[in-house]
Amino acid sequence: MIKVFGSVIGIALVSVGLFMNASGSLHPKEGKGYEIGDIASNFSLKNIDGNLVSLSDYKSKKGVIVIFTCNSCPYANMYEDRIIALHEAYNPEGYPVLAIMPNDVEKKPSDSFDNMKKRASEKSYKFPYLIDESQEIAKAFGATKTPHVFLLNNNDNNYEVSYIGAIDDNVRDESKVKVKYVENAIAELKDGKPVSKTTAIAVGCTIKWKDSE
Repeated sequence: MIKVFGSVIGIALVSVGLFMNASGSLHPKEGKGYEIGDIASNFSLKNIDGNLVSLSDYKSKKGVIVIFTCNSCPYANMYEDRIIALHEAYNPEGYPVLAIMPNDVEKKPSDSFDNMKKRASEKSYKFPYLIDESQEIAKAFGATKTPHVFLLNNNDNNYEVSYIGAIDDNVRDESKVKVKYVENAIAELKDGKPVSKTTAIAVGCTIKWKDSE
């Protein structure tokens, strides 16, 4: 009986070990996405210029502001200028924006690759705007809304998830924003402090997932 119990413990420990990530915390379970402290895996997605952009391209940066967003969502549209402003303010400080469009374009034709290129040109995006055609990256992150922010801190080329959620606390009226979640988190990281508010509910449209085959 003792031997059997010991074997069960051993199997359990091995199973846990298989899901450990580089930070020592558990890898996100399938369908649940990353949690605070997880290390984001590298990925490569097509940018609007036709080139592939990878997370590993940002090794020289202090971190990356990954934002799942799109053309079609009115919430994403309301936040669009603030997303542009985040990149303008924090790219020089080592925290650029990396925008990813996760929607099924058959359900949302206005989010097609051509329309992504058109939108980025109209708004003069200075950051990559990637298409997640398979939706695998959105699933890996656990993104559910547009926009949905994942602030990654570069720790020896390990991209640690430091904040997940909304950009700030007022989607409809920027003049009434009281708490700037992303900016506050970056300020704390720059000061070498732990992020005090690591999550906030993302307010936006639900990601339009492909139908299961």
